[in-house]
Amino acid sequence: MNGYVTVLKEYAEDEFTEKKSVFISYVKRVDDEDGAKRFISEIKQKHKDATHNVYAYILKDTGIARFSDDGEPSGTAGMPVLEVIKREGLTGVCVVVTRYFGGILLGAGGLVRAYAKAAKLGIDKAGTARFTEHTKFSVNLSYSEYQKLSNDVSKYGCTVIDTEYAQDVGVTLSCSEENLEKFKAYAADITAGKAKIQILGKIFAPEA
Repeated sequence: MNGYVTVLKEYAEDEFTEKKSVFISYVKRVDDEDGAKRFISEIKQKHKDATHNVYAYILKDTGIARFSDDGEPSGTAGMPVLEVIKREGLTGVCVVVTRYFGGILLGAGGLVRAYAKAAKLGIDKAGTARFTEHTKFSVNLSYSEYQKLSNDVSKYGCTVIDTEYAQDVGVTLSCSEENLEKFKAYAADITAGKAKIQILGKIFAPEA
């Protein structure tokens, strides 16, 4: 897989009210079907008293797509959520829309529009990005060297994943293979050739 488009934030939520019914949209980036099922279960547990917990997801590796109307009239809930995911061109994402019924019927068309709106609001809140294969690596720096890196890291298309402060500063980053070579040269320059880059593996991360 060269890359895929999914939600930028790992998790996001949003809500709105339509004719006294409250719709809460939950969006999560997922790696596989087990992850999607766990997320759905978590939201159902959180909203056990909700009228409906509708969901849809598309997996990134297999393209498997599933949805559930969770008691809403067939085709008025899960499918509209799934269609929004497809229209946005996303994979590796699960959307759960919780509804608390407000006592006023929305009709089939109203339900379709409401669930689609909820899905779109949640996805917009999460943002979208193209994820491509990056190299994950670490480097140890002095505090003065780390200060320089903090100012320059974005110039080299790298993303800081984690930072550990001790006698030195241990920084974990990711970037494309092309940018890694540029970063190695930069790290050698600011450390007078002392920087040791430790490759930790491959991950998928947003394009810089």
